[in-house]
Amino acid sequence: MGPVGLPFALLSASDFTATKTEMDGNDCKLEKDVSEIDLDVHLTSKLKEKHISIQNSLRDLEGLAEQNEGEKKPCPLCPEETFKPCLTNKLLKHLQNLHWKVSVEFEDYRMCICCLPCMQQKPSQDKEGVPPKTACHYHCSICSATISRRTEMISHVKRHATKGETDGKYSPGHFQKTLKELNTHVQVSPNFKTPQKTDTFFNPKMKVNRQLIFCALVVLAKERKPIECLDAFGSTGIMGLQWAKHLGKSVKVTINDISESSVAMIRDNCLLNNMKVLTKKKDDEEEENEVGEDSGAAVEVTQYDANVLMHLRAFDFIHLDPFGTSVNYLDAAFRNVRNLGIVSVTSTDTGSLFAKTLNVAKRHYGCNIVRTEYYKELAARIILASVARAAARCGKGIEVLLSVAVEHFVLVVVRVLRGATQTDESVQKINTLIHCQWCEERIFQKEGNMVQENPYKNLPCDCQKSMQGNSAVVLGPMWSGSLFNTGFLRRMMSESVEHEMDDLHPLLKTLICEAECTPLKQFSLQPNQANQEESGVLIKVPDTTDYSADPGKRKRQDISKAISKRLKNEAPVEHPPFYYSIHRHSIRGLNIPKLNKFLQYLSEEGFKVSRTHFDPTGIRTNASLATFKTILEKNSTISNTSQASNVVQTAESRGQDLLTEEAMTVCDTK
Repeated sequence: MGPVGLPFALLSASDFTATKTEMDGNDCKLEKDVSEIDLDVHLTSKLKEKHISIQNSLRDLEGLAEQNEGEKKPCPLCPEETFKPCLTNKLLKHLQNLHWKVSVEFEDYRMCICCLPCMQQKPSQDKEGVPPKTACHYHCSICSATISRRTEMISHVKRHATKGETDGKYSPGHFQKTLKELNTHVQVSPNFKTPQKTDTFFNPKMKVNRQLIFCALVVLAKERKPIECLDAFGSTGIMGLQWAKHLGKSVKVTINDISESSVAMIRDNCLLNNMKVLTKKKDDEEEENEVGEDSGAAVEVTQYDANVLMHLRAFDFIHLDPFGTSVNYLDAAFRNVRNLGIVSVTSTDTGSLFAKTLNVAKRHYGCNIVRTEYYKELAARIILASVARAAARCGKGIEVLLSVAVEHFVLVVVRVLRGATQTDESVQKINTLIHCQWCEERIFQKEGNMVQENPYKNLPCDCQKSMQGNSAVVLGPMWSGSLFNTGFLRRMMSESVEHEMDDLHPLLKTLICEAECTPLKQFSLQPNQANQEESGVLIKVPDTTDYSADPGKRKRQDISKAISKRLKNEAPVEHPPFYYSIHRHSIRGLNIPKLNKFLQYLSEEGFKVSRTHFDPTGIRTNASLATFKTILEKNSTISNTSQASNVVQTAESRGQDLLTEEAMTVCDTK
């Protein structure tokens, strides 16, 4: 029979089509309703599995006490012997003032105190036959443990957070939000800002770090194509996805992470950005391909320990961004990196690098440091020394392209140079530093193995003569060479302009001026030919060689030889090491000049000057500290407070003189 009671033989084709359309519409509506029901069930399933004392908000807790007007209802978290049934107002006040007030908050849940007979106290030994009393307690939202004291519950929850045992784990299809950066979308899981609470950590404050690394990769990609690049600690995969989306087929991107949940999120984010996912199995050599809507870009996703992957394969560009120190991965990074490749290292262990935990710095980096006014540059030089030693163990030297210490991270980018000569030159730039603890003057020790009779002679200051005891300490060993390559920074600047990274322009301008040791007013995007020849700029050379057929180590081509010879002959411009803070060395009672004005005064005296990104009040100059203070005092003015104090002192001295004169006259008359 048909839909209106007619037989199917009497229905026309159009009627049958309309009937089928109605049925399909009803099926779609039914599927939509079922999907909504499934979503609601998923959102409430977690909460239903937990104890009744664990709620999301006070409103949910009050929802347990719903009742009709005029009816009495007992407390859902107290036995009737303790709290008798009562009306709505009294019950809500009881829930709010007792159970909610002393609750323990963790993630999105509140663990309210429970007085039900879930946990009973041990029976007293003195009073036999007395039934045990019920004890108030808390139920853990993670492991369902029952704990009596609130302080113990807080400690218990903190241990869960330290071990990463939270509800912030990644589950496919359920995210907290979708973030966008550089036209790349990534989906993140709950608690994505706290690395202890989730496997897929995403920090929005590291945007500057990602932009700097992206510009460095673009510069390398224009030197030779194609290049194989590795993001060793992918987490959400945001960095590797940006590389693949904007550089296309000129790069072969590999995103790695040891966490299974992070790898699952990276694969989903690749499909979200319409990229092909290439996943290699550990046992088999076959590949599993997952194709999005547009399979123009391809990303390889692997799940290995970073050291294992870097030992197995060779790359042109490697980025290391572990949680904390990166010294554990430097040997593996330089083991198979190709000649003239780039290694970027991001370190976030600022506690040891900024001289807060000296024993950890000694353990990780093998150096002695103290807190100084130039501690951020000191941290960058300590990391570079570890990088140079790791490269030397693999028979490679380094050329420092970039060193940045912004926010809570320190980023160094180096180019790898193969050969014994380059290795020896890099190792010779690792020296110790003599630092005066009184005036904070500093100087690198001279090269040589002979013991110096009086190392204080190396310091320009004479604090040892005027102070008793030891006035200086030996810091390091650390990198004593240049921290920047001007030509590389200028090409990064042009790439940032091309990709519309406006937030990065002020930092790159400061870095270029700091590398050339010139004021910011003299900055120009197009340098003259003489400066370009001195700064070691790599000229773009068209590379027509097809490296896709040979995935192993590349043979040294004539172009690579020409580039390496150019790098050897063109030494970067050496800028003065370290900087002085104008506020740290200001003289009491004097108004110091404006920072840019003081730069002009130093430049007029014939010294190199520039501002530094390490410290907003710092000045990088080749003048000694004594000369720095002399010029600062010369161009400072007396403050109003000091003038007033001088007037008071002169008035007091005049008053004392008058009193002495009167006393003398009285004595004469007598």
